[in-house]
Amino acid sequence: MECQWKPDEQGLQQILQLLKESQSPDTSTQRSVQQKLEQLNQYPDFNNYLIFVLTKLKTEDEPTRSLSGLILKNNVKAHYQNFPNGVSDFIKNECLQNIGDSSPLIRATVGILITTIASKGELQNWPELLPKLCLLLDSEDYNTCEGAFGALQKICEDSAEILDSDMLDRPLNVMIPKFLQFFKHSSPKIRSHAIACVNQFIISRTQALMLHIDPFIENLFALAGDEEPEVRKNVCRALVMLLEVRLDRLLPHMHNIIEYMLQRTQDQDENVALEACEFWLTLAEQPVCKEVLCGHLHKLTPVLVNGMKYSEIDIILLKGDVEEDEAIPDNEQDIRPRFHRSRTVAQQHEGGDSIEDEEDDEDDLDDDETISDWNLRKCSAAALDVLANVFRDDLLLHILPLLKELLFHPEWLIKESGILVLGAIAEGCMQGMIPYLPELIPHLVQCLSDKKALVRSITCWTLSRYAHWVVSQPPDTYLKPLMTELLKRILDSNKRVQEAACSAFATLEEEACTELVPYLAYILDTLVFAFSKYQHKNLLILYDAIGTLADSVGHHLNKPEYIQMLMPPLIQKWNQLKDEDKDLFPLLECLSSVATALQSGFLPYCEPVYQRCVNLVQKTLAHAVLHQTQPEFYEAPDKDFMIVALDLLSGLAEGLGGNIEQLVARSNILTLMYQCMQDKMPEVRQSSFALLGDLTKACFQHVKPCIANFMPILGTNLNPELISVCNNATWAIGEISIQMGSEMQPYVQMVLQQLVEIINRPNTPKTLLENTAITIGRLGYVCPQEVAPMLQQFIRPWCTSLRNIRDNEEKDSAFRGLCTMITVNPGGVVQDFIFFCDAVASWMNPKDDLREMFYKILHGFKNQVGDENWRRFSDQFPLPLKERLAAFYGV
Repeated sequence: MECQWKPDEQGLQQILQLLKESQSPDTSTQRSVQQKLEQLNQYPDFNNYLIFVLTKLKTEDEPTRSLSGLILKNNVKAHYQNFPNGVSDFIKNECLQNIGDSSPLIRATVGILITTIASKGELQNWPELLPKLCLLLDSEDYNTCEGAFGALQKICEDSAEILDSDMLDRPLNVMIPKFLQFFKHSSPKIRSHAIACVNQFIISRTQALMLHIDPFIENLFALAGDEEPEVRKNVCRALVMLLEVRLDRLLPHMHNIIEYMLQRTQDQDENVALEACEFWLTLAEQPVCKEVLCGHLHKLTPVLVNGMKYSEIDIILLKGDVEEDEAIPDNEQDIRPRFHRSRTVAQQHEGGDSIEDEEDDEDDLDDDETISDWNLRKCSAAALDVLANVFRDDLLLHILPLLKELLFHPEWLIKESGILVLGAIAEGCMQGMIPYLPELIPHLVQCLSDKKALVRSITCWTLSRYAHWVVSQPPDTYLKPLMTELLKRILDSNKRVQEAACSAFATLEEEACTELVPYLAYILDTLVFAFSKYQHKNLLILYDAIGTLADSVGHHLNKPEYIQMLMPPLIQKWNQLKDEDKDLFPLLECLSSVATALQSGFLPYCEPVYQRCVNLVQKTLAHAVLHQTQPEFYEAPDKDFMIVALDLLSGLAEGLGGNIEQLVARSNILTLMYQCMQDKMPEVRQSSFALLGDLTKACFQHVKPCIANFMPILGTNLNPELISVCNNATWAIGEISIQMGSEMQPYVQMVLQQLVEIINRPNTPKTLLENTAITIGRLGYVCPQEVAPMLQQFIRPWCTSLRNIRDNEEKDSAFRGLCTMITVNPGGVVQDFIFFCDAVASWMNPKDDLREMFYKILHGFKNQVGDENWRRFSDQFPLPLKERLAAFYGV
């Protein structure tokens, strides 16, 4: 053992002085303390002083000692690799000796220090740590046992993977059986640590735990009625995870577990109730849900509904008694970062608008954003939502009697929870709710003017969940009164109501689309007035409502009087914002939608907007180069600025069409795009390919000189693992083919093989399949000799993916390509001719010359096989197909 290190008295006093100063609330004192700490880090034994104060200097007060340990923890995080060996050994030793300190605060601090050292990769270099901590668990002294368990729990949380790897000789084989012994310990704190440690290894299906799964579950059941809330909470958490991982082991006991969880969901301790409530969310995802839960629905429904009331603490946090706060500026920390969703090009479908991305669930239960902490109310509502989707109208049996009572209750708190229930079941129980909506919707519209702000705000959300039905009825019946009231709520004097109303209105816009055109002046009046009224956070939501309006009504917005109302406030904001301000994201997204809708109406505003977008892209690229070459001086740029700018340029190109040509000619945008297309961030590539396609349509003369450079990059981005990148690259290739004509020939082989693979790939999203089919068709249209030989490899998926999209230009060029290829290689279609027939029949009214092409191919085939064979062949057709082909093409 090396001689014990001793502090220098004067040095010790200096450090104690610092620790005292750092507890001062004054910021300038805080700053000088930070500087002194940085200077002291130059001395190798500075960290010895810190551990000394924590573990040895028992004369000092506990907060000071703990603070010393926390500063040491930060040093370990930042500089541990530079600690001299003597220092790190001294710290490790002191930690292990003092893990059982009589003060809970000091024990916890030592535990945090141990885990921080362990997580710096030091579990390997500190082989005695785990055996020593496990040994200390058996100590007669409570403090030692509790301290060691506290440290072990943190190590299990931070280093679960390493603990289960061969690097450490599989310590869990010893640790897990050891932890299980402590489930029956007399101290609730230790029982709780023991379960928490084992819980870290459930989701990863760690083998050491799977070997002991039955004793683990038995022990959990034994603790089910524990009087300590923390223990009950950990039991619930374990059962929720086991439901995902080892349902087979829980199934024999399922009836009792459900009964137990019903009780726990009503636990007096909200943390326990919340953990238990997660059980229903997880169970709903399991295929056995319906079977095991149907007998308990009558008990579960009232429990969940009851959990959906605001608790007293919620109302305090939400300032539920403050009705008017519109004049109070927002607290900047409360504004959550927004994530920009890059452009994805999609097709229009029969009987509706373009399908959204498969994973788009934006209207989930996020009614009370500001306490975005997950709580019992949110969890109960989410559980009711997923269960409504599992049980559909069977759930209504149990819900309707409760709803009647809640929705018309005199007490606002109870009425509010009823409105939330009604919104939560909207998706799953829509069919069964329809008979009640003619009575409920007017009642809800009335609730929009309730005197309590929290009732008004939840009503906005619930109404938005029924927007689809409202829009399906005659507009004067529900749409008009709903819209009138929602617009008043957009101008509410309460900020939470403004926010809820704006979001609900955006949902209504998406559903109503052009139904809103008659009310445009009135809507714009309100939205523009809100500009002058809103504080920071709600402005960002207002941009979204305006952008969605533009997407929904399209060119109907292009009237001088509307442009006069809408553009000045938007441009004023645009001029106020600096290039570094993240508020540009929602504003740019909004302008992108507006530019696309206004088309030529946007011309007076386009030049400064275009210039700024190009500058944003250029700035971000330059910044990225600096970061790559000198990472120590420059941090990585926020590439969202570039992505949003590229997307707005796409919106401009789409809206202005050929009018953008002058702007492109005077800028270096194509050079910048060449860099963006090779960026390592997929979203940057995704947006640059969308812009490439839009510029190809708008002003190909400027794109054409770059094609030889662009095409190989497009070819390497046809990787369906990155769906959106692949989708936009595919679409751009199709647009380029149309413009290039036969000059596309040298590039076909760069992309054709990948496209054919994608269209044959199982589980490919619909949007990607459609765009791939269109691009193959367009390549075949301009270069039939190159593509037609592959016909047999793609004809079947090609036909099935395009039969459901609407007649449009893209579908037209794709089908012309197909017909041209069939002319070159008729044998390629023979085996799958029924698919071709079906795809042809999907056209409502093709152009005359395209119809003529279809006619020739159908009759050519019929003549080739002869009448008898054709009759046998067409007898396999479903009747509607047979009738359509006979009516339109006489076959």
